[in-house]
Amino acid sequence: MSEIVLVTGGARSGKSRVALDMAEKVEAGTRIFIATCVPMDQEMRDRVARHRTERGRYWTTLEVPVLLPEAIKQHAGHGTVVLVDCLTLWINNLLANGDTETEVAGRTQQLAGALDQAEGDVILVSNEVGCGIVPENRLARLFRDLAGFVNQAVAAQADRVVWMVSGLPVTVKDP
Repeated sequence: MSEIVLVTGGARSGKSRVALDMAEKVEAGTRIFIATCVPMDQEMRDRVARHRTERGRYWTTLEVPVLLPEAIKQHAGHGTVVLVDCLTLWINNLLANGDTETEVAGRTQQLAGALDQAEGDVILVSNEVGCGIVPENRLARLFRDLAGFVNQAVAAQADRVVWMVSGLPVTVKDP
């Protein structure tokens, strides 16, 4: 039986580390890492390289900035663990591609459908961006709102939700 897990929290809260630890504990024949990041500068390229090294050679990395539901449908088969890092960068990429709020909502429904059909374990990482102040510009508010809506949709679909606080995992939802 597959499990869907959402790991959320603030910046540098330990989300990626905990999600990777969870994924490596899954008995799986295939390990797929779906990276949504599009590195635009050297610092981000360095981060990506560091994360790739942390995962080790037993992981297949797929760079999927936009077509996330399709990638999950294609790769989350029986005996596979898929780790998606991260949903908020996916939302950023959709907005950067010119997707409207309605289109992002449609892509979120497709993501929920892909998770529902997954035969393997899927662990998704997402930032919790709604705990801060209200952003001053329209695009930042739209991003914050969409991240909240996507997190809600994935959390509703997930079997387990873990919220990272200062490096500590707090279980919010458990089967």
